[in-house]
Amino acid sequence: MTRKVFWENPYQTELETHITTVNGNIITLADTIFYAFAGGQESDNGTINGIEVLNAEKQEQEIFYTVPDGHDFEIGQPVILKINWERRYKLMRLHFAAEIILELAYQNLEGIEKIGAHIAEDKSRIDFLWDSSIKSAFPMLLEKAHTLIEANHKIISAFSDEAQERRYWQIDGFAKVACGGTHLKKTGEVGEIRLKRKNIGGGKERIEIYLATP
Repeated sequence: MTRKVFWENPYQTELETHITTVNGNIITLADTIFYAFAGGQESDNGTINGIEVLNAEKQEQEIFYTVPDGHDFEIGQPVILKINWERRYKLMRLHFAAEIILELAYQNLEGIEKIGAHIAEDKSRIDFLWDSSIKSAFPMLLEKAHTLIEANHKIISAFSDEAQERRYWQIDGFAKVACGGTHLKKTGEVGEIRLKRKNIGGGKERIEIYLATP
């Protein structure tokens, strides 16, 4: 099982490790800083020994990396991982912006239900079951979100069950939420955000979240 350094230090952008398995163009690693798509958060972009990672897939507690055909990786081979930090940091900021908006929606909009989410480099989105335009809640959501962000609260991120790799984030006095993503250290890192509403039909509403300063 790969040791997931992206949980220990989500700000680390380079790592020396070694190959543990090779199956065609799919490999596994002893350690990794390369987050694989999970919980709606997109994978990192980056390289292994300068070779682009084409795909990162999490299966149970293992992560499988797809590299181009024709590589010369071998079991036990030392390698250097590098991730695209600009992309990672945008994903982290947009991820936590979405976490804040989601938790505020749960706390302030009775009966609302999340039905989907996606965190990309340019925006994050959350889909809800909600029977009216959610845009009417934007002033409240933005006011409360920016108050939380500007207070620059510490974000605790840790295991709730290390053996099962279950994790959570917590802001004292606000919320404790199960989540296995990569998290910021402080809420102030999110910065100013903007919200956009989309109606996706049949009593479903989407909130798109953008960073005002990418």
